[in-house]
Amino acid sequence: MTKKNILSNAVVTGAMLMQVTVSDAQTGASIIPSSDETIRPFHVQIPEEKLVDLKRRVSATMWPEPENVKDESQGVQFATMQAIAKYWVKEYDWRKVEARLNALPQFTTTIDGVDIHFIHVRSKLKNAMPVIITHGWPGSIIEQLKIIGPLTDPTAFGGKAEDAFDVIIPSIPGYGFSGKPTTLGWEPVHIAKAWIVLMKRLGYKKFVAQGGDWGNAISEIMALMAPPELLGIHTNMAATVPADISKALASGVVPSDLSADEKNAYGQLDFFYKKGLGYANEMGLRPQTLYGIADSPIGLAAWILDHDARSYSLIARVFNGKSEGLTRDDILDNITLYWVTNTAISSARLYWETFQISTGGFFDPRNVAIPVAVSVFPDEIYAAPKSWAMKAYPKLIYFNKLDKGGHFAAWEQPKVFAEELRAAFKTLR
Repeated sequence: MTKKNILSNAVVTGAMLMQVTVSDAQTGASIIPSSDETIRPFHVQIPEEKLVDLKRRVSATMWPEPENVKDESQGVQFATMQAIAKYWVKEYDWRKVEARLNALPQFTTTIDGVDIHFIHVRSKLKNAMPVIITHGWPGSIIEQLKIIGPLTDPTAFGGKAEDAFDVIIPSIPGYGFSGKPTTLGWEPVHIAKAWIVLMKRLGYKKFVAQGGDWGNAISEIMALMAPPELLGIHTNMAATVPADISKALASGVVPSDLSADEKNAYGQLDFFYKKGLGYANEMGLRPQTLYGIADSPIGLAAWILDHDARSYSLIARVFNGKSEGLTRDDILDNITLYWVTNTAISSARLYWETFQISTGGFFDPRNVAIPVAVSVFPDEIYAAPKSWAMKAYPKLIYFNKLDKGGHFAAWEQPKVFAEELRAAFKTLR
C-alpha cells in the first residue's frame, strides 16, 4: 500500500492497525508454550556513563536554523527544543524517576521468547479488580505511574474500598524495559495473546483491560478473542468511526446531517489525517531509516513531541513556563526512557509489523461484543461522539465526556482518569 493509499483510506494514527475480525484474532500468531514461566523481580539501574553521555550529546547538538514561520506549521519549534535542551542538561535528573520505578514491584517474564517487563501492584484491599493497562507510542509505562496509587488505594484518593484494583502495567515488546523481538510477528494480535498469557500466569481468573492508542488496539483485540477471564475493557481512544464517515473523510465531502459532537469529531479527524501523519507514515514504511533518532537525543525528543497537535501545544507551554497537567520532568522522564533503553527504532517497528497486515482503519469499529466503557477527553486525536460509540460497541456499559485532557490522559489528568476507571468498571465487579 502506498502513502497515498494510507492517507485516502485513513488507516494510520497514533497506532496503525488492521481491521481485525474475530476469526483473525483467534487464528493469528500462536503463543508457543515456554518451559520457563518464572516471574523474575526487576530493578532499574542505568549506568552513570550513559547518563553523562546523554547530556554530552544534547550539549553537542548541531542545530538547524529556526523555522521561518511564527507558528508550529513547520513542526516542533526551535525555541521549544532549545528550552528542552537547556533543562535536560542543566536541571533534569533521571535518578528521580528511576527511584520512583524502583519503589514499585517490577518484574519480567518470558513469553514466546521475549522478556516482558511489567509493573504489578496488588491492592491491600479485599476483592480488588485486576486491570491490565497498556500504553501506546510515543508513551510508555511512565504514562500510568500517577494512577497506580489512586487505583490500588482508592480510600486515600477520595474513592471507596470497593473501588480497588490490582494494577498490571506491561511494556509493549520493543518498548521500555521489555525485550526487543528479533523475529517477525510481534504485532497487536500477538501482543494481545501475550497479555492474556501474562494475566493467567499471574493467577487471575477474572480481569479487565484498559488502553489508549496502541493500548486501545491491543485491548480491543483481547476483547475480540473473548477469553472467559476478560470481563470488559475501557478505552480513552475509542475506535468508533462509521464507514460512511471514513468515506467522507477520504473524499473531502462533509456530510450535512452531523450533530454538533459528530461535526467536531469529523473536523478533528480531517485535521489529523491531513496534517498529523508524518511520523506514522515513516515508521509504518521505513522504521529502520530513522537512525538519527537513535543517535541524537534532541532528534528523538523532537520526533516524540511531534505526535499530535494538542499534546505538542501543551508541552510547548510547559517548557515556556506554564503550569499544565504535565511537568518538564514528566516529559523528559518519558523521552529519556526511550533514550536509555535505545528503543527508538525497536518501538517504531511495531508500526511496520502492523502495516504488513493492515486492511482497515485504526478508528474503524471492530465489532467488540463484550462490555466496553468509553471515556472521551476533548483534546484526544478525536473526541468520539456517543452516537458513534453506541453503534460501535453493542455492549456499551459506560460513556462519559470530560472537560479537560488529551491523548496522554492518565498522565495529564490522573485524578479524573482514576475516577473514570472506577465508574467504568463498577457494574462488572
